[in-house]
Amino acid sequence: MIRYLLICIWVFMLHKDEVTIPWSDSCKLVWSDFQARPNQDSDAVAITASGITFNYSIKKTGKRIVSYKTHVNAHFYPKKSWFKPSLTDSHILSHEQHHFNITELFARKFRQRVANVEVSQSLIKELDQIHYDINAELSNLQKQYDKETDFSRNFGQQALWQKRIEIELAALESFKSTR
Repeated sequence: MIRYLLICIWVFMLHKDEVTIPWSDSCKLVWSDFQARPNQDSDAVAITASGITFNYSIKKTGKRIVSYKTHVNAHFYPKKSWFKPSLTDSHILSHEQHHFNITELFARKFRQRVANVEVSQSLIKELDQIHYDINAELSNLQKQYDKETDFSRNFGQQALWQKRIEIELAALESFKSTR
């Protein structure tokens, strides 16, 4: 007898009615996508809430895992993202777009790693470890991006980072998000 086991792991816990914007080449963020109330106590002038959703299904015969499928997607969360209109401009919007692009970069790295996982009885443990590692790496790179660009204020570093992100996305083109 063949049994199916569906396990869902979410980077952000999604509610049924939560609106997200999936990453795509053609969809660029605009300020109206940032719908949360700005935190006036924050030094930040904008916050991009983005993350990776991950789920997988496992096909079993008896207790033996025989195959699996995964879905990995990069999302922007409008209701958790905000900006201070009087302090922002197109340069800062580009900086925020690149935070979202970094999320897509790690969704691609996630898909690449998952593509190399072979079916075994330790499959769930392997997928969970990849999920954990990717999220840690994503968080670290987002922090490094902000630190090195001084939150977009270092125009030279911002330009270098934008090019770096574009190059890395292109290198993983075969793993890009599809709608």
